[in-house]
Amino acid sequence: MKKLLYVVFFLVFIVIFLYVNNHWLVVSKHVYESEKVPVSFDGLRIVQISDLHDALFGNNQQKLIAKVKATNPDYIFITGDVIDSNRFNLEQSLQAVRGLVELADVYYVLGNHEVATNKVSEIYEALSSLGVHVMANESTVLERDGERLAIVGIEDPLMGRSTEEMLDMATAYVPEDMLKLLLAHRPEVFSTYVNQEIDLVFSGHAHGGQVRIPGIGGLVAPGQGLFPKFTAGVYEEGSTKMVVSRGLGNSSVPFRVFNLPEIIVLDLKKK
Repeated sequence: MKKLLYVVFFLVFIVIFLYVNNHWLVVSKHVYESEKVPVSFDGLRIVQISDLHDALFGNNQQKLIAKVKATNPDYIFITGDVIDSNRFNLEQSLQAVRGLVELADVYYVLGNHEVATNKVSEIYEALSSLGVHVMANESTVLERDGERLAIVGIEDPLMGRSTEEMLDMATAYVPEDMLKLLLAHRPEVFSTYVNQEIDLVFSGHAHGGQVRIPGIGGLVAPGQGLFPKFTAGVYEEGSTKMVVSRGLGNSSVPFRVFNLPEIIVLDLKKK
């Protein structure tokens, strides 16, 4: 009887542990400080959402939407894989987006899972109809009090173009000295962002390494393999910084371990 109780307690513990690891939303805060930040954009707050993969956070995604609302964002960046190609449910994914567009202007780039569905046009049209700014190898310039910065977005390489080519397309009309904020799904090509002298990159894709080993980091990530380098936090090389979100959901691996779903909050600061 005691052995049976131990087994039951152990199973209950595992269920609770996995539920918390995959449903407890956390907010990670960062500051990007640079002389290139225009004075009028000092204090601008960006919230990054990545790799939703059709995960559910409350009825109609209300827990996720409320968590983002509490951060008081100026802009929201969605960095790909808002859907999951293995269980494609665009309507379910749009529940979150419908709530987010009510909070702030939303900018979006696709990930590899959108491409894998072969329904990129449908996804783009659905997001655009909600008022989302779909960034398909293009840029837009924000202006405040006569000062400007650029939001740049590139598609996933599965669309058939190299990262270099897409960045060249997206930044073709952006002045070299203008602060560039890039939305790009894949962190493993960080060296390319560095070579292209992008100032600040928002990325995802790695799911935090899926399983995070305390003191070591992520266990595995697509495009990086075992013990990947770019899984979470801020990376810096040269004049480029990259923020990698651990993301919100899962794909082929159904559970996150020591890897709570993450919302990124980043404030711009004039140096």
